[in-house]
Amino acid sequence: MSAPRIPSDVDVVILGGGVGGLSCARQLARGGAKVVVLEARAEAGGLASGVMVAGKRVDGGPYIVLDRPGLRYAFHRLELDLDALSLLPIHHVYDVEQPGQKDFSFYADLETTVASLERAHPGTGRKYREFVGEMQRAHASLESVLTSPNPGPLAILRAGAIATVPLLLRSLGGILRGTGLPPSVQQALGIWTHVAGQRLDDAPSPLAFAPAIIHAHGASVPVGGMTRIVDALVAGARDAGSAIILHARATRIVVEAGKVAAVDAEIDGVPTRIACRTAVSNVGGVKTLLDLVSVSPRTARWARSLPLQSPGLAAYGVTKRPPVGPYLRFRLPGDPVLPARLVVRPSAVDARTAADGRHPVRLVLPIAHHAAERLGEDEHRALLERALEEPWWRDQVDDVVIEHTRVPATWGAEFGLHRNAMNPVMTAKFMREGRMPHRVKDVEGLYLVGSSTHPGQWVSFCAVSGILVAEAVASRIS
Repeated sequence: MSAPRIPSDVDVVILGGGVGGLSCARQLARGGAKVVVLEARAEAGGLASGVMVAGKRVDGGPYIVLDRPGLRYAFHRLELDLDALSLLPIHHVYDVEQPGQKDFSFYADLETTVASLERAHPGTGRKYREFVGEMQRAHASLESVLTSPNPGPLAILRAGAIATVPLLLRSLGGILRGTGLPPSVQQALGIWTHVAGQRLDDAPSPLAFAPAIIHAHGASVPVGGMTRIVDALVAGARDAGSAIILHARATRIVVEAGKVAAVDAEIDGVPTRIACRTAVSNVGGVKTLLDLVSVSPRTARWARSLPLQSPGLAAYGVTKRPPVGPYLRFRLPGDPVLPARLVVRPSAVDARTAADGRHPVRLVLPIAHHAAERLGEDEHRALLERALEEPWWRDQVDDVVIEHTRVPATWGAEFGLHRNAMNPVMTAKFMREGRMPHRVKDVEGLYLVGSSTHPGQWVSFCAVSGILVAEAVASRIS
């Protein structure tokens, strides 16, 4: 088999074509850099890419646009047209069912949410409005920090947001307890941290901004799903001149005299070395530092100490019953192994996702990484099978036909994950420490991009991360 053709005089090799890597590639190529993106899979997008169900591509996880202003900022900086994606508003965003508690319904509209809350817990509407108002003010004061390459104390001081420091030093659980809202409502408002398989008291306080952001700017999905964002970034990177090579798995970052010298990869099974002075890794910060490059013992110990996030269990299928109600429906059963269940019903927002009268549906089961590692693949599949028979969601999709399933081992094999884990889970401690730095100090010319480097794990944050890394790299290679 002949060696694949690689552009000559490569300036930057980007390992992994996720949202952060693609954004970085477009921004660097627009500035004149010769960029090669190595993507191990048959399509780019990373964990934001889709999966084929009943002949149609659907989203792989519970992703929705929660941070429209951040995504608009990123697309503006990349000179891409966000409006071309035709973002569809989600009015009834999610419901949460908790055994022994009244269901909680969350809507994009504040007053509709307040009314739902009052019906379940009379007298709590005022407390909720006060909480939302406080979080909206805090988020507005920190807006510039979210696009800072170093979102730490100095960036907060420059933003004039010193008053938010006490809030930032608390956990999400601490913030929600301070609202005086019923515990079941607190759990429902912190639902996004349950998706990461962590407790409210371990999660960072900025996750409390999520309800405020949604009430101010809405929640949405693009026509055709979140993979349309990936499509726009792939096209944008290629249009700018980046070379995106698929079936290209990076195996090693070659370092000489403390500097990046090349990237080794297997491209269509052919061992290939690409000479470059700069490498940007979008395959996960922990994987990069522990599996792809030699770093100092201190850096390696730090990387190994970071709490990881499992991609969890998932099942994808179709049902003939049109969905009624929210886009997302959660259940918090108090299960120590699988603390949350989530059913996603795209047709509740976009009827065009249905094909031949069949509506896509997916069941997502978050699991803490430490719990996932204690169990084997057979045990994961047994947990998934039991969850698929639970009546809480079968009463809405009783005729569902499951076409595809994923457990940590299959996620890991498909996406080349380190220890079958995604990036480090965003804990309060990790956020306060500044997450993973963009520049790897141990190796000159090595940078990290993606959610592990920015104070959040939403698609918008990954795109912003790509822009920030591109700026840092451009100043180095210019």
